[in-house]
Amino acid sequence: MAVKDRDRFSTATRIRLLGEQTAARVYRSQTKRQARRSRLTGRAALLALVVCSLVVALAYPIRQYVSQRAEIADLQREKEEAAQRVEDLRDIKARWQDDAYAEQQIRQRLHYVMPGETGYIVVDPDAARKSRTDQGAADRPWYANIWDGVDKADAAR
Repeated sequence: MAVKDRDRFSTATRIRLLGEQTAARVYRSQTKRQARRSRLTGRAALLALVVCSLVVALAYPIRQYVSQRAEIADLQREKEEAAQRVEDLRDIKARWQDDAYAEQQIRQRLHYVMPGETGYIVVDPDAARKSRTDQGAADRPWYANIWDGVDKADAAR
């Protein structure tokens, strides 16, 4: 047993043990470094390049497609509005074909009366006052009226 204990404490044995321990540590650190190393291979880089190229190549056509679809939707909406307007105008035209409606509109808009009827027009008093105040401009010379118009237009800004 003395030989075994002697080998255990001999310098050569200690150096050998230290060397083995150091080699084990170095081997472990190398495997960790290899495991931590980037897994980006040449194939993965090529695949990423191809995908990026496709995205760049398809971005403009897709944007054009989306904008054209939006424009088509706007035009369809305008078409529906125009069709509705045509329908409304057809209804108005059909109403004007009726003599009773035409007579009603003529009486209302043109203030016509049937023979034997008396027509009355009610004048708004505020409108009458406005027309009297405008008559003051007729008493002045024409160039004063023009100059006042220029002043009013400039004051509107």
